Amino acid sequence: MNEQSIDLPCPVCSSVGQVNMIAHIDEIPYFGEHTQVTLMCHDCGWRQTDFIPAEGKKAGAWSIVIDTEEKLRARVVRSSSCTVVLPELDLQVNPGTSATGYVSNVEGVLNRFQEIINMIQRDLVAQFEESEEDGRDELMEHMATLQNMTLTLEKLGQPDGEAVTLELLDPHGHSMIMHEDAVERDLTAEEMEELPVGPDPAVFSKDELDGSS
Repeated sequence: MNEQSIDLPCPVCSSVGQVNMIAHIDEIPYFGEHTQVTLMCHDCGWRQTDFIPAEGKKAGAWSIVIDTEEKLRARVVRSSSCTVVLPELDLQVNPGTSATGYVSNVEGVLNRFQEIINMIQRDLVAQFEESEEDGRDELMEHMATLQNMTLTLEKLGQPDGEAVTLELLDPHGHSMIMHEDAVERDLTAEEMEELPVGPDPAVFSKDELDGSS
């Protein structure tokens, strides 16, 4: 593991000379050798992590149908360029300018969706309390929809639960679902054109990282 200063201003506080990069080579089972890249600002504390596979990857998508409790434990590698989708629930998280990569499991990814739903629910409750009577019906409908999403997520993998698909769409090909039932496919031309690619600073090739490993 090696830490070095990089010539980039912090995307949060704009400080120059305070952003360092740590590159650490590791082995993820079934995913192979990868370099974990972490950028951090020693001024404001901003941090961003991403994963770069040792072998070249092509743009691609991974999906798994979550219909058993065992699949909740499937390993997931999500890079900062990956869009995560639950199509049956019409839920999608796109990589923003501060997106970060992580290694988790399917249940951990679902928990992240639930955190977003909880945040939206709190906002709707605040709007409901401040709104006029004629605007409350629509807010109630939105809250009921979110509550149904929560119930579906809570029952995933249970015998009486609905099956939901988890999709990872990654233009850089750095993401993966590690399970024998997971399906890999190429991204369509339309998806390649429309998908965001996340933040720029952490996009390095393996050759660019050789001096940091």
